[in-house]
Amino acid sequence: MAQDAGGGNHLRLAGALAGVGSGVTKVAVGHGFDTIKTRLQCAPPGTYKGAIDCLVKTVRNESVFALYKGASPPAVGWAAIDSVLLGSLHNYRLFLVRQGLTEPTRKGDGRRLTLLGHGIAGLFAGWTSALLSNPIEILKVKLQLQMERSVDQRQFKGPIDCAKQVIRVHGLRGLWQGLGGSLLFRSGFFFMFLSIEGLMRSFARLDGTRFEISPSFASFLSGGLASFTFWGFSIPADNVKNRIMGAPLQSSPMSVRSVIRHVYHTEGVKGFYRGFTPVVLRAFPVNASAYYVYESLMVLLNAEKTRA
Repeated sequence: MAQDAGGGNHLRLAGALAGVGSGVTKVAVGHGFDTIKTRLQCAPPGTYKGAIDCLVKTVRNESVFALYKGASPPAVGWAAIDSVLLGSLHNYRLFLVRQGLTEPTRKGDGRRLTLLGHGIAGLFAGWTSALLSNPIEILKVKLQLQMERSVDQRQFKGPIDCAKQVIRVHGLRGLWQGLGGSLLFRSGFFFMFLSIEGLMRSFARLDGTRFEISPSFASFLSGGLASFTFWGFSIPADNVKNRIMGAPLQSSPMSVRSVIRHVYHTEGVKGFYRGFTPVVLRAFPVNASAYYVYESLMVLLNAEKTRA
């Protein structure tokens, strides 16, 4: 059967547990790429010639370990963020199934969530996770942008010190600066999870042919390929979000609209695509690995299915 979500309305925790594994995988595979992306997005124009130049200068001036500056918040944070993202995704999917947003399965032995339903669940899950991701990403971005080799010379000595300084200057709500940008950025999960489901269904059609692949490999490929769709829609919002989060601590909070206007008037449309190269290089291995881990854990936890 495609799903057995009709009975009971209680919260399912399988997705949240599987999301922890996904989040840890993302940090392990992709944080170095993310540091280069953030620096390209937030540095003044002309600082770097491109992703390779940024990588070389970072390693030469600060050592290879500089690529993992700001890794502490996401090491804990991405596990929590993906737990909320994928846990709420699973529950939104089950909720939409119960509301009848379904269609017959390919085998005709039950019903499954529609492609649109998967997109809507991804959208709501993205917005839900933004509430947690915003403060974690603020700390990550501010730590990543510190260029000093010595810890003693840095403004922020670590994530806890960074959080204290942000709260001292802007209050507790300072940790949610840029929330509008986060919501806009995470709206891209509509396209991410719609694409994943579409790809999974395409691979399922290969069953019984000489091109048949295992469900686990299908999950790996779907997560990786769908990430290109996600970033194609989301890289401009990521630029806006990170510029707000990376602003000097003493500066006045910026709005999404003001940052969009500034980027467009100073750099044109291409300014919204800063950091695109490391995003593309990072996207497939990080998301393929993370989604593979998520789906494998969901199977291990015997979670309710919404596809067939």
